Amino acid sequence: MKLTYPLWVILFTASTVVSLAQSVSAESLEKDKSKLNTFSNLKELKLPVRKSAPLLVQEFGRLGLIEITGVRLTSTDTGVEVILQTSAANKLQVVNRSEGNNFIADISGAQLRLSTGDQFTQDKPVEGIASVTLTKQDDNTVRLTVTGEASMPKVELFDSKQGLIFALTPSTSAAQAAQKPIQQPQQEATPQQPIENPPQPSPESNNDQPIELIVTGERDGYKIPNATTGTRTDSPISDIPQSIQVVPQQVIEDKQATSVEETVDNVSGVTYLGKRDGRSANFAIRGFENAPILRDGIRNYSVLQGIPEVANLDRVEVLKGPASVLYGDIQPGGLINLVTKKPLAEPFYEGQLQVGNRSFFQPSFDISGPLTADGELLYRLNALYRNEDSFRNYDTSFNRFFIAPSVTWQAGKNTDITFNLEYSKDDNPADFGTLAFGNGIADIPPERVTNNPEDTIDNRELNVGYSLEHRFNDNWKLKNRFSYINFKYDYGVLALPFRFNEEAGILTRIWSSQSQEQDNFSINTNVEGKFNTGSIRHNLLFGVDLSRNEVDSVGRFARTIPPTNINIFDPDYSADPRPDLEDIGIFSDSRIKGDRLGIYLQDQVYFSDNLILLAGLRYDTIEQIRTDNIAEEEATQNDDSLTPRIGFVYKPIDTVSLYASYSRSFNPNDETTADGDFLEPEESEGFEVGVKTELIKDKLSATLAYFDITKQNVAIPDPILPNFSIASGEQKSRGVELDVVGEISPGLKVIASYAYTDAEITEDNNPENVGNELPGVPEHRASLWTTYEVQKGNLQGLGFGIGLKYVGARKGDLDNSFEVEDYLTTDAAIFYQRNNWRAALNFKNIFDLDYIEGVGISRIRGIYPGKPFTILGSISVKF
Repeated sequence: MKLTYPLWVILFTASTVVSLAQSVSAESLEKDKSKLNTFSNLKELKLPVRKSAPLLVQEFGRLGLIEITGVRLTSTDTGVEVILQTSAANKLQVVNRSEGNNFIADISGAQLRLSTGDQFTQDKPVEGIASVTLTKQDDNTVRLTVTGEASMPKVELFDSKQGLIFALTPSTSAAQAAQKPIQQPQQEATPQQPIENPPQPSPESNNDQPIELIVTGERDGYKIPNATTGTRTDSPISDIPQSIQVVPQQVIEDKQATSVEETVDNVSGVTYLGKRDGRSANFAIRGFENAPILRDGIRNYSVLQGIPEVANLDRVEVLKGPASVLYGDIQPGGLINLVTKKPLAEPFYEGQLQVGNRSFFQPSFDISGPLTADGELLYRLNALYRNEDSFRNYDTSFNRFFIAPSVTWQAGKNTDITFNLEYSKDDNPADFGTLAFGNGIADIPPERVTNNPEDTIDNRELNVGYSLEHRFNDNWKLKNRFSYINFKYDYGVLALPFRFNEEAGILTRIWSSQSQEQDNFSINTNVEGKFNTGSIRHNLLFGVDLSRNEVDSVGRFARTIPPTNINIFDPDYSADPRPDLEDIGIFSDSRIKGDRLGIYLQDQVYFSDNLILLAGLRYDTIEQIRTDNIAEEEATQNDDSLTPRIGFVYKPIDTVSLYASYSRSFNPNDETTADGDFLEPEESEGFEVGVKTELIKDKLSATLAYFDITKQNVAIPDPILPNFSIASGEQKSRGVELDVVGEISPGLKVIASYAYTDAEITEDNNPENVGNELPGVPEHRASLWTTYEVQKGNLQGLGFGIGLKYVGARKGDLDNSFEVEDYLTTDAAIFYQRNNWRAALNFKNIFDLDYIEGVGISRIRGIYPGKPFTILGSISVKF
């Protein structure tokens, strides 16, 4: 059917969703009120001591959100106590981090109920502390920010009958701190009692033992308890019946990662296949290539897209297994979601300079804070310039300019909207990799190029959009996101590897050029609601995705100009002059327009605290129109699909989650039959079982998973007319994955993985291909990255890191006509941080190993040597 998007369809969908949310939320709200009253006597109970640091953000709402009704500051001999007055302090969940002199604690499951609104501020409560601020972060999170004057204060955390207590000790002496009384606040903290300098806490509260939260400039950790990619809601990873791994910003900083492939090195089942001739990164997850890269949950449906910048990333989330139920047509292995940095409510400024061998030079800055005194407008600006010489013999270097401004407008108490923009400009050499030779790789130096040293490619990408959230009440919210992405690349005239005579060592290259421009429009609207049916709790999600992508491509091949040949063992790149672009005829000129509509429904059902069901269903309809501008012909392809997902999580104890899931996905086929018809879409199904556990409670977690994925309707050559295709191929991937991440002991952090992947062709019209491995995917892959930072003494802030990555042997092309060897690389780091500055040295591929990093489906292109020994130094300042 033909797909159109009239405005009334969108308006009708939105109005229906809003009406549903309002009607259901009214009933749910009444139930929650009575439920809170039932537990109002908790304030009369003695709260148990909790000894975990930092406390993990768990899925909350089992008792309703906890109200913080007042803020009280009390002088102590060593500083000041900040008391958040609440009747259920032991139910609150805290995650802490630091930025420069700021101690930041996000308190989950809480709401502010102050007479003054959603913010409390006290400037200079004692000597050494510049300010104490309590703000509403979102509808179920409160943020406490303590800013030290010279450095970040030491913090201890208690829970008591008074509430949640943060004991602050500034960098000044205890005597100085005690001499200066607490000043009057800028606003009243509680309707019952103003801030004062009361006597010391009662003996009963003094007897409460502190939670083991001692923060002395500690940076963010490696363990992230929640993720949004698996359910499109902020859910605990332990409650999701699918493998999800999160790479936090701290790992990116510790490794000094400058590419997405470096950030996901330590995630099991993810394989970097190469850079698609310099146009974009290509990843395989669980054996299946073309894994999509999302940004903040938004798809770009084109295979070729810009190379993302890691400097603007808050974290990277990897969802494994079929995911069409939430993201439409997709490869069954999984996806990578890049979560970008957002504006901050407190001023933040960071400048960094990175330098390294091969003329690496990268200055960058990241600044954020409020634009207005009332904090309604927040901003963030991230920018960098990068220059690096290639380790291969190209005449040009890699150059990138990147800038990413964003603004958040708190349009009201319940409405926030963030406007974002990213722009990147790349001028790079056109790298086509090296060659296969016999059943291995050609014995030539890794720096030798197979096209010409002066060949280049220019990439430009613009990404603009907004993200809106409106909270109807504590249980229902509406989210709307829009994204427009313009991406274009342009090769200059280059010598494209075309045919290789292995006996003579002669590589034939044809003069060619290609350019492409894409426009991608995406909009997603969903409603999330929490309600109960009796004793069963629900987290319901209903949403609509709309997208359009338009791709214009022009390819040029020299038909009348003789090709240019080189001997790969003794190349002479200047033997043939480069022709002008106008002398190369246009070979192809095409336009592809794709329209997509997806409607999905998901329910996360809590039958009890330890038994969870996740079920979802999605309907997609897709129309693609391909226009051949030379032949003036047009072909239309229409596909639709219904994809489900269902899974269970069972928790025999609080720290162990056993899970099982089944899901399906689909992906349109681009190939045509001999009759000119498009093939049926690829269809996939996946089974997964696993266990998620906390090896050290609240600090170190692990995920062990077994998966079995089958993809059918794979396009294979027609046995009678090989220039056309039929959809009868089948591919299967099975394996085991292990991921470990977190903190083993104070200062010792780790992220590690292992994957066994058996990915093979199971059906093909060529019997010799059945049983072949999928190209580029190793059977065994393992990785480790660990750091240790000295916690006290004269060497406090000094840290070391070590990294190992093993990748097994991989087959090339579907015929498995060649194989690349396995490899083991070693990385190391040393860093030192004090107060608000940090210096680091990272050493990558210490032993200068020659290895092949990415393998594609061709023998003459897409086989990429890995980088040799690399040293990267940095110095940064935060304030």
